[in-house]
Amino acid sequence: MAVGGQVEIIGWLYQYYNTEPKDQAFKKKKYLESDIPAVTQLFTPDWIVKYMVDNSLGRYWIDVLKARGDYRSDKEIADDFGWRYFMPAANQTEQVSIQSESTKLSAENIEKVTLIDAAMGSGHILIYAFEVFMQIYEREGYSRRDAAKLIIQKNIYGLDIDTRAFQLAYFSLMMKARGANRRFLTLNIRPNVFDIPESGELSSADFQEFLQSEDEEKQLDYLLDKFRYGNEYGSLVQLAKPVDWSMITRISNQKLSAGQLSLNSIVLVENQDKLREISTVGEILSRQFTIGAMNPPYMGSGKMDSVLGKYVKKHFPNSKSDLFAVFIERLRSLTDRDGYYAMITQHAWMFLSSFKKLRSVLKADTLINMAHLGTRAFEEIGGEVVQSTTFVFKHQTIANYIGTYERLVSFDSQQKKERAYLAAVKNTDVNYLYRTNQANFAKIPGMPIAYWIPKSLTNQFKNNPSVSNISFVGLGMRTGNNSRFLRLWYEIRISSFDPHLTNPDKTFDYVKWVPYDKGGNYRKWYGNNEYVVNWANDGKEIKDDTKRKYPQLGDNLGWKITNENFYFKQGLTWSFISSSNFGVRFSTMGSIFDVAGSSLFSDSNDVLFYLEALLNTKVAFYILQVQNPTLNFQVVNIKNIPLKVKNTETVTMLSSASNSLAKFDWDSFETSWDFTTHPLLIHIADDNLSHCRSPVG
Repeated sequence: MAVGGQVEIIGWLYQYYNTEPKDQAFKKKKYLESDIPAVTQLFTPDWIVKYMVDNSLGRYWIDVLKARGDYRSDKEIADDFGWRYFMPAANQTEQVSIQSESTKLSAENIEKVTLIDAAMGSGHILIYAFEVFMQIYEREGYSRRDAAKLIIQKNIYGLDIDTRAFQLAYFSLMMKARGANRRFLTLNIRPNVFDIPESGELSSADFQEFLQSEDEEKQLDYLLDKFRYGNEYGSLVQLAKPVDWSMITRISNQKLSAGQLSLNSIVLVENQDKLREISTVGEILSRQFTIGAMNPPYMGSGKMDSVLGKYVKKHFPNSKSDLFAVFIERLRSLTDRDGYYAMITQHAWMFLSSFKKLRSVLKADTLINMAHLGTRAFEEIGGEVVQSTTFVFKHQTIANYIGTYERLVSFDSQQKKERAYLAAVKNTDVNYLYRTNQANFAKIPGMPIAYWIPKSLTNQFKNNPSVSNISFVGLGMRTGNNSRFLRLWYEIRISSFDPHLTNPDKTFDYVKWVPYDKGGNYRKWYGNNEYVVNWANDGKEIKDDTKRKYPQLGDNLGWKITNENFYFKQGLTWSFISSSNFGVRFSTMGSIFDVAGSSLFSDSNDVLFYLEALLNTKVAFYILQVQNPTLNFQVVNIKNIPLKVKNTETVTMLSSASNSLAKFDWDSFETSWDFTTHPLLIHIADDNLSHCRSPVG
C-alpha cells in the first residue's frame, strides 16, 4: 500500500469492509441494486489521484496564470506549487498556443472554480483537491481559515450511491477543513457531498396541497421520475428538461397549515425531507463544473440488471458496453466547455470496436495527457486481465494539439509505474514518452488511441488496401450448447465421421459429425483439428434448439448460425482468444468454423497462402496489438490490417511449404485424425510395421 495520509487509511479500510460482500456478489450472473456499491468500489492509488488533480485542476489554474501574463513555463509554475505529478505539455505551434488561451481566463476568480467527483467513494480525490485549492487560495491572498470555508462551500462537490462511502467522504472533508480552521465545526457549514437519493413511489399526488398549477405538477412528476431508481442510476441521472428549482424549494419547505398533528402530516414532512434531498442533488446534476475527476465504477453490460441495463442502452448508446465508459460520457457532460475532466478507467475504450462510437464523440475534445498503465496498476488486482489508463481531456477542440502519452504498460507494479511516470516528468526524453496529434488516430480504421505507433505505419493504413479488400473475414457459429453439440473427434463413433468432406450436401445421409474449427492453443500454419460438431441433416438439431431458445429469431438464425454460406470451404482460421501470440492456420475443405475459431476465405489458393504468410508475421501481430492490445483478436482487427502485395510467387510457395511441414508435424501424433505412423517408426522394417500402426488409421 502506498504511503499517504489518513484519507488513504479510511479508503483502504472501507475497501476491506466491502471485501466479503464483493466476493459474494461476483458469484452472481446479474448484480442486484444492493450489490453495486461493493462490486464497483475500488480505492484509487494516491499517485493516480495526484496525477488526475494536478493535470486537471492544476493545469486549469496554470492556464489562468498564463492568461494573466505569467511569463514562467508550465513546469516552472507547477514546481512552484509543488505539483509533482503535473506533466508539462509538448511544445505547440504558435497558432495552437493562441487557440488554447481563453481571454475569459484572465479574469477567473478561484471562488468560481468548481470540481466534481461523480462517484466519490470515500472522498480520496476530493481530499487532494482540497489541498490543491488551498494552495491556490493562499497564493491569491486568502487566509487558510477563510479558504477552508470557501472550498467546502463553493469549490468541491461529490456524489455516490453508497451511503457509508458518502458518510466517510463527508467526515474526511470536515476533518480536512477543521485542520485549516479550528472553529470550522461550529460554523454550520456542510460539504457539498451527497448520497444520491431515490424517490421510490413518490409522485406529485403526495404534495397535492402545495401545488399551484398543472405545470408545477408535471415538473414535479418529471423530477421524481428521474430519481425513481436513484440508488441504481447514481450520477447517471440526467435532467433534459428545465426544472423550476425555486418552485421545488417552495414545496419542500412549505409549512403545514396550523391544526392537529396527524399521521398524514408526519408522512408529508418526511416526503418533504426526501424532496429536499432530490432537489439538491438534481440541481448539482443539472449544472456543469470547471473540473471533473473520478475513478468510475466498472461493470460490463452483461452484469447489469434489467433496470440499469435498459437505462444505459437508452441514454448512453455510445458507451453502453461498460459502466466505466458510460461515466466517461457523463463526466464529460458535467464539465464546462473549456474545462478539464480526468479519469482512471479500463483501457478497453481506447481500442475495442464496441467503443468506436464513444471514441468518435471524444474526438471533439482534446486529449491533453494519458498515462497508459496496463496491468497491475492496482496492488489488489493481479494477473493480466484488468488493464487501466488514466487521462485528462480538455472539453474543447484544439486543432493540431500535440498530446503527451506515457506508456507505462511494461512496468510490472504500481510502485514501478509511479516511479517511471515521475522520471518522465523530469526527463521527457525517456523512451516510453510519446507526443502525437490525436488527429492521427482517425487515419487508423476504428480510430484506436494508438499513440505509440510510428508515422510510417499510420501511412500504411492510410495509403494501402486492407485484408478485407481481397478476402472475406467473418465470425462462425455459436451452437448455444457446446456440451451437447460438440465432441472431441476420438470420442465419437468413427463411422459417423468424415474429416474430408468434399461435397457435404451428398453425404449427410451417413455423416453426423463434421470437423469444427474452434481456436485452441497458439499454433501456426496447420493444426488444432480436435473438435467435431453435430451437423446431421444440415444441422437440424442445432437449428431447432436455437429456434426454441430464441423464438424471436424465427427462421432468421444468422445471429447464431453465422455465415453459413462459408461452411465447409477451405480458408484460414485462428484462435479468438490468446494470451501470448497470434497464429493463423490453414483449414482444409470440409470444416465448419466457430466464433472462437473465426476464419478468412478466398476462392484463390494463392490468396489464402499469401494472407497466411502475412498474418503469421510479427508485423501483423504488432498491427493487431495497435488496434486492440487485449486478449482478443477480433474479426474487424484482421479485416483492417493494411496489405501491400509483393513477391507473391515466392511468398505463396514458402507458405505452402510451411503448411506441409506443420501438417506433417500435427499428423505425427495420435491426436490427429490423419495419424498413421509415428515418424520415429517410419524406417522400421515392413514386416514389423503393422504392430505400430494406429488401430483407427
